[in-house]
Amino acid sequence: MGTHYDLACALCTPAALVEVCESCAERADQRSFPSGWYGEPEILMRDKELAGSWTTRPCPVRPLNDGCLAPMPDGWLALTEEGFVRIDGDDQWLVGPVELPEETYEDIRDIPDRPRRSLRTSRDGRYAAVVSDYGQFATVVDLLEWSTVLDLDRDWNDNEFTRFPLAFLGEGETAKVVAGTDWNRLDVFTLPGGELLTGRETAAPDHEHYLDYFQGALHVSPSERALVVDGWVWMPVGAPVVVDVAAWLDGDPHAAEHGRSLTSRDWVWDRPIAWLGDTTVAVQGMGESDDRMLDGVELYDVTTGRRTGMFAGPAGPMWAHDGLLYVRAEAGLEVWDPAEGARIGLLAGFHPVAHGSGAFAELRNDRLRIWAPVG
Repeated sequence: MGTHYDLACALCTPAALVEVCESCAERADQRSFPSGWYGEPEILMRDKELAGSWTTRPCPVRPLNDGCLAPMPDGWLALTEEGFVRIDGDDQWLVGPVELPEETYEDIRDIPDRPRRSLRTSRDGRYAAVVSDYGQFATVVDLLEWSTVLDLDRDWNDNEFTRFPLAFLGEGETAKVVAGTDWNRLDVFTLPGGELLTGRETAAPDHEHYLDYFQGALHVSPSERALVVDGWVWMPVGAPVVVDVAAWLDGDPHAAEHGRSLTSRDWVWDRPIAWLGDTTVAVQGMGESDDRMLDGVELYDVTTGRRTGMFAGPAGPMWAHDGLLYVRAEAGLEVWDPAEGARIGLLAGFHPVAHGSGAFAELRNDRLRIWAPVG
């Protein structure tokens, strides 16, 4: 049942199976699986009624796209054609306009819907960033003072293939932002001052800490002591990497260049990733190549880089909350229990675009729907 499998050599499959010791099987599993599949995995469906509370109200706010609604401590922030719009309780109001430099790289025009604006917010709601996913620029705004505190440029080198790497850390006096400052470089800045905390030499290809890696979307752990970078290496191989943020800010200047690789996948990156805790990351897609990838989730221990489990089924934008995975699928919001490897519920027809403080929000057709799980 579920994702149970036998390992077999791809050159001699089908072949008679032989028994080996547990350690040998585990070593082979970690190093070579899967180069291909025979048969289909079972998708475990154990749906039950989901406990939660609903809030629905009119909300005539039109985000630019599904990536332009973000959580605030007391509501939501949207990026619209007019600029930032605060959504709070029964009201919404325009905060002000925000602009990014125009993308001038001509080759990007050959890829539909790129570049694309996206919105990020800090945990305390003081800062917001407008980024050009699959583009070059980003800007960080202090919403309290209504001022631009940082303009970012990650230069241009195949940026049309990755989301802009940017994430907020801390709050109040410890607030920071980590962001891409070149195609292969991340840096950390203080907020609101914009002071660079991670100055170092890495640019020359012959430098010992040179990084031949295209930085992508950043996913910060719950404690903010680590982050996963969803980037890739040439020739196009997706390679999610864990960066030890705590060590980086505690004096290891090249921690960002020496992250731990979780897996490698031919032509596969820019997939949903979610932290299930401070040591476990869920990465969507089962397999090592785009032509042999199955819908599902692989689980990794970030302290060792080892795959600790996987299960079939999930496919779509994904968030983690209280140890469960929430996936926006065609039918609605699915809830998956990684411990069982099973879907345990479905909110049919509900397609949220943002998650924060335990609540999921859908903003479409001038209507805001919010669902908060309970228990």
